[in-house]
Parts: sequence; C-alpha cells; structure tokens
Amino acid sequence: MELEQQNPDLEELFYQGSDLNGEGRYEEAMECFDRCLAIDPTYADAMLGKAMVHLERGEHEEAIALGKRIAELNPEDVLAYTSLSMFYERAGRIAEAEEAGAKARMLDWKRRLGEESEA
Repeated sequence: MELEQQNPDLEELFYQGSDLNGEGRYEEAMECFDRCLAIDPTYADAMLGKAMVHLERGEHEEAIALGKRIAELNPEDVLAYTSLSMFYERAGRIAEAEEAGAKARMLDWKRRLGEESEA
C-alpha cells in the first residue's frame, strides 16, 4: 500500500496492534487499529485486525461487518473473502461462509490463470 511507505507510523501501529491481539490484550489492540484507521479510514489491514479482535471476543456480527467492508474496498482480494468466510463460519452462518469461500477460490483461480498467461 502506498500510504504505508509515506507514513511508517501506520504500519508500526498495525504491527503493534497485531502483537497486542496475539497477547490477548484486545482493548489495546483495538486502540492501535482505531488509530490506524484515523490516519487512513480505508486501511484494510487495520480493519482485518479489528475484525480479528471482534472474532476473539465472540463478536461475530462486528467481524462480519468489517469483513464485508474489506471485500467492498478490495473486491479482487482473495484474503478479504477468505476472512469473510471464516467470520461467517464462526458465526454459524454456513451457507454464507461457503459463498464467501467460493468467491475466494474463484478469485484465486482467476489470479493463477493470469499468472500462467503472463509466463
């Protein structure tokens, strides 16, 4: 992401939030991700970080809402749909999880075909 190169604090905040999340320090992690999003409201990595915190807390609908937003901002991103699928699955919404997973697989196949045609 171009903004990361322009603002190293953004990436540093993201990694700090990720580390805090991994340590189970969810409030502090959320603060880091919120600070990232105050700098760049479209920073998908920070949105995904927030979604993961919500997931750890059992706040599935909040994670799903963020997952949908990430997919809207990055409609060709395999990880966006893979993550959304996981959020749906954890919420017990299996049909939606399968749909998002299928979208991720389709995007991955499309990406691989593009790589093969370039070779």
